[in-house]
Amino acid sequence: MTISMKTRKNTSDRTGAALLVVLIIVMAITITALGFVSQSDVELLCGQNMVMRAQMDYLAESGLEHARGLVLNPQDVRTPGFDYWRGEANLQLTSSNDFYDVTVTRDASDLCNYTIDCDAYRLEGVETIGLSRLQAVLRLDPCIAYWTGLNTTVWPQMTIDGDVYCNGNVTNNGTINGDVFALGTISGTDPQGQKKPAAEAGIIWPNLAVADFGPAYYVGATEYLAELIAGPNIPMTPFNPTGGNPAGICYSGDDVEMPGSVTINGTLVISGDLTVSGANNVITAEPNFPALLISGQVVMKDGGSLIIQGLAQIGGPIAVDPNTTSASVQVIGGLFSANGGVTSDKISVNIAAAPAIASIETWPAATAKRWGPAGGAFFRSLERIP
Repeated sequence: MTISMKTRKNTSDRTGAALLVVLIIVMAITITALGFVSQSDVELLCGQNMVMRAQMDYLAESGLEHARGLVLNPQDVRTPGFDYWRGEANLQLTSSNDFYDVTVTRDASDLCNYTIDCDAYRLEGVETIGLSRLQAVLRLDPCIAYWTGLNTTVWPQMTIDGDVYCNGNVTNNGTINGDVFALGTISGTDPQGQKKPAAEAGIIWPNLAVADFGPAYYVGATEYLAELIAGPNIPMTPFNPTGGNPAGICYSGDDVEMPGSVTINGTLVISGDLTVSGANNVITAEPNFPALLISGQVVMKDGGSLIIQGLAQIGGPIAVDPNTTSASVQVIGGLFSANGGVTSDKISVNIAAAPAIASIETWPAATAKRWGPAGGAFFRSLERIP
């Protein structure tokens, strides 16, 4: 009897020990499983964060491309008070919680360079839960400042900030801060940029016609009348856009002369020649319109000066009166001469490419026509901002 009781006690002890071992094993498995679950949750969150970061990076890059498109095509949009798009906030590609802000700043010393900042972010309520910040420097290239349809000489008194196109031979004795595209040879002082074949420029002649702007012209499907200049001298009274002439176009069917202190806020269109005999003459184009359109030539007389802000297209050269010893022409935008360019070293000429104000959108015969002096654009640098 005593032996039987000891046996039952040993069996009970072994059963209790086995149960305890099973519980320990189950607990270990549970802890391990919880560890795997916790690790999986962390990895899942890390993966979601990586996906969101990639999405914000792609969105920021899209914002840079958005800005590049509008810098190349300033006809589409301009910031009030500026001649180019300065950017915008709270932009979206699709209806979602993802937004991007773009800021565009043009280089004051080189009007073909732009700094673009883009912040892409995701909002959850009013809280920003994802952010990618990129900054890029955009260069318009090529960007033609000076175009000549025949052989041309860049004289010592000439400075060109931008690229040059010549449908012939170029002799450079001045300063060219850009590339030179020529159908023929390029000789003289080397430009700051490169010497390239004309075909690589990718820019066509503006091909504006005097008859499309005077005595009447279109904006969209609406016809307007230009202000007629009787001549031979252009009055010193400032010319400005009006309700009946929103582009501020001044038109003459004959040769005219600028005697000095002539201010035109709009476009000067001449079917003939323009003589500049006095100082302080200024033409400033309205957005999307040229500043100067002449079928003939520009003749500079002694003491004459002319400032053009916008696109200037002239059929002939910029010539000099035989008695001229000093005169000046400044173009901020682009100077396009069908024949010869500047023909004398007796005048000071400064040309700066400014594609934002040289780009046009006009409506010959009520049909929209676009043109710009920039053939393309590339990002010179791209960096992530912390």
